[in-house]
Amino acid sequence: MRMITGLSLMTLLLATPVVAQEAQGTFIDLNGAEAGTVSLTQDGDSVAISGHVMGLEPGEHGIHFHTTGDCDSAAKFESAGGHFNPTEHQHGLENPEGTHAGDLPNATFDADGMAMLDLSTDTISLTEGEDGYVFDEDGTALIIHADPDDQMTDPSGNSGDRLVCAVLEAPAAE
Repeated sequence: MRMITGLSLMTLLLATPVVAQEAQGTFIDLNGAEAGTVSLTQDGDSVAISGHVMGLEPGEHGIHFHTTGDCDSAAKFESAGGHFNPTEHQHGLENPEGTHAGDLPNATFDADGMAMLDLSTDTISLTEGEDGYVFDEDGTALIIHADPDDQMTDPSGNSGDRLVCAVLEAPAAE
């Protein structure tokens, strides 16, 4: 009986492919030069965000998902649109009216102008059909701003100019 149960479980595991839900992007600066990378991985209801970014002033900088996957440095990344906000809430992680799906904690850059990203959020999804799905018809971008996000002021937390941008892309199917 144990062997049949073990074989049945093994057959089920082999017959059910595990699809990794991931995304990645390359940050570019206002000159169009590479400034770092970012990886996203769906883990249940949460998305882990990791990577590195270089070339910004030391200190805290606002970081947000934006509505369009377009990082035109000549247009100062305005091509990425506003903050990703499919639920139409107010801006800021500390806003009592709710938060944009694209709001994240500030990224902290060290004295050398480098930041290691290690964040997670449950307001976006890499799974089609779920709320906050980032791979809609025009994609999504991740932008780091010049100033810290105050986490309250609508629509952008007074986070200032857009300094680096990454278009989120799903890995190519194998």
